[in-house]
Order: sequence, then structure tokens, then C-alpha cells
Amino acid sequence: MKRRNAAMLVVAPIAMLAVTPAYADKIFVSNERDNTVTVVDSDSLETIKTIATGRRPRGIVTSPDKSEVYVCVGDDNAVEVIDAGSLEIVRNLDSGPDPELMDVSKDGKTIYIANEDDSMVTIMKPDTGDLIVEVPVGVEPEGMRVSPDGTMTVATSESSSMAHFIDTESNDLVANVLVDTRPRHAEWQPDGKNVWVSSEVGGTVSVIDGGTYEIAKVIGFEIPGVSPEQIQPVGIRFSKDGTKAYVALGPATGLRWSTPTRSRWKTTFSSGSVPGTWRSHRTAPSSMSRTVSPTI
Repeated sequence: MKRRNAAMLVVAPIAMLAVTPAYADKIFVSNERDNTVTVVDSDSLETIKTIATGRRPRGIVTSPDKSEVYVCVGDDNAVEVIDAGSLEIVRNLDSGPDPELMDVSKDGKTIYIANEDDSMVTIMKPDTGDLIVEVPVGVEPEGMRVSPDGTMTVATSESSSMAHFIDTESNDLVANVLVDTRPRHAEWQPDGKNVWVSSEVGGTVSVIDGGTYEIAKVIGFEIPGVSPEQIQPVGIRFSKDGTKAYVALGPATGLRWSTPTRSRWKTTFSSGSVPGTWRSHRTAPSSMSRTVSPTI
């Protein structure tokens, strides 16, 4: 669907993506309302180039070798491929209707695209654009993440409130897990044990066992003086060592940290902006985030 949440409307750079190591000096930022991708020098934070794209660029990822950047252009029903060296768009992939977010297989030979308008996950070859298969999932799929070992892909469907597990070898849908209202993002722990799914309207993060597909824990958030409806989990990232998870909470600005054995928050930091989804060149999150322990 075409609605934008508050984070996407307020924060112009919807996603940030660093390319390393070959192009470690560049951060790629998709600008949904401007129909551009901004390329930023990661040291000086100066703009290197602004690339005109199709309409409504959103999800953005790199190929495993960091040579290309893939951008979902939702209103053009396509994924545009940017050469990370020349900063030129080199080809367009027919992604299917309204691509939202996507991820790439570990070998770079397969791309998984959430098609919001037709409730499908499109699986295709990014080098040729050849369609491999379309997998029916719930209504309004958005989040997409391949497991660390490359054997499983998780898609989230906003209106169905589900996380869908797709076997990457057979491309079969093997499990549907009911989570809280309006799931937006899926992120695997670095060890591949669990996948974390943020539910924006429900205000929670569901931690799902990657082997049994059972919910191991549901994490709620409370901030003194902030109403529950302002706490809107969306983006999730893990620290490189897997000991902390950073969760962007939309209008509820702040950063809190917990120990591995406790769910009580220890410290709070103000961010001063409303975060959405991001790709960062460092392990710390962009904009506002909160950290929780991945130990369940």
C-alpha cells in the first residue's frame, strides 16, 4: 500500500547503506519523496553524488561483493541496479508490483523481493533479471531477510501480522508465524539461532526460533512519559558480536541498553529524530535506536 508512516515522512533518508570494503568511503541513502539516491562520503559526510532514480525508492541492499547496489523503486514496479564504482544505474529488474524491501542470497545469485501490492515474494536472478519463482505470502509483505547460513528467508506481511519462512533451496513456504500487529522488519541474530520481527502498531518485537518456528519471547517497550502509541518498533540491527540489538522506535526517541539476563532498561539517550529503516556502515544504528539483549 502507498501510505507512509511518520518515520518515512519526517526522515528524508529512508535507508542508509555503506559499501565495504571495495567502496568503504560511500554511504548510499534512498530518498523516497525525492526519487533519488544520495551518495555520501563516510568520512567527511559530504555528498558525492545524487542519483536520479525511478519513483519512490525505498529498500536498498548491496551485492555480497559490494560491487552493486540494489534499490526498490516501488511506484515503478522495479529494482534498479547501481554500479558502486561508477555510481550509474546499469540495469532495471522487473520486480513485480510495488517492491518494498529485499535481501540477497549469500552467494549473490538470488534476490528476494517483497511485493506489497500482490502479496508475493519475487525470487529472481539479479544479474539477468530472470524470474525464478513467485511465492504467495500474507497481505502487504514488507520485511525480507536471509538467514546467516543462507538456508532460510523470512518475509513479514503487515496486514496478515505474520512472519513467513521460505526454504532457500526448494523455495517452498515452510512456516507462517503469527506475530503482533503490522510487522515491518525481520533481522536474524548473527548466530542464526533466532529471527527478530518488529511490529510497528503492536509496539513489540517477536523473537522467533529459527529451527522450530516457535516464538521464544515477545519484547515490549515502556518509556516514562511516552504514550504507548508513540512507541513504534521498525528497524532492527545487531552489534557485530551479536550481544546487543538496536531497535528503532519511531516517534519515541531514545536509546536504552539491557544486560543479557535482564529485560529492564539501564540507560537512555536522546536521538532528536524519527527513525525508519536504515543501512549503516557501522554497527551502531543511525538516528534513534534502543538496544536489547539477544540472549533468550
